[in-house]
Amino acid sequence: MAKRSIWSNLVLFGALFYTVCACSIPIPGGGEPPRLYVLTPKSTFPEGLPTAKWQILIEPPIAAAGLSTARIPLQDSPIELRYFTRAKWTDFAPKMVQSLMVESFENSEKIVGVGREQIGLRSDFVLKTELREFQAEYKQRLADDVSILSSGSRPPVIRVRINAKLVKMPRREIVASETFEQTIKAEHNTMQAIIRAFDKSLGKVLKSVVVWTLEAGELHSPNRLTKKSKL
Repeated sequence: MAKRSIWSNLVLFGALFYTVCACSIPIPGGGEPPRLYVLTPKSTFPEGLPTAKWQILIEPPIAAAGLSTARIPLQDSPIELRYFTRAKWTDFAPKMVQSLMVESFENSEKIVGVGREQIGLRSDFVLKTELREFQAEYKQRLADDVSILSSGSRPPVIRVRINAKLVKMPRREIVASETFEQTIKAEHNTMQAIIRAFDKSLGKVLKSVVVWTLEAGELHSPNRLTKKSKL
């Protein structure tokens, strides 16, 4: 009986000791949660754009592994890609860009038949894109903890570069290809200013992609070719 009582006390003491230690051990990934940021679609376009009577699917952009993430990339060295800590996009960058691109086409009010490949749209064209640049670029090397941004440091330049290919269906023929690039310098070296610069830079690229696609699509549209053949 005495041995059983001693053993029970030892087990109870061990359990209490483990509980106390577990409370004091830092949990990996703990600490302040990351802030989530979102960008906006383009909503203003030049007058005189052709109204599309054809339909188009917008595929998610392909991207290198370093950009295919929800983390916000920065480059303060020609040979290294890093990320802001405790700051993320609300989705993986390619999926976010795809959603913003679809919304931008819709906001142009020049095309009704536009959507993602998941909706099963029978399209005349497919827009294939590649996200080649999508980062904040610094001329100076930053500290290891890039969650601490000094307002006195030089702000980065945000670079966005997208290659677009317009593919005509059903033969899957590339009928047009173009690369669009914009750089915007952030007003300050703060996360809010950097995100605003991302928004402006991507917005200009999205506008160019929409305008180019509508014009190129009209040039190669089935309706246009049908009219020519009748003549």
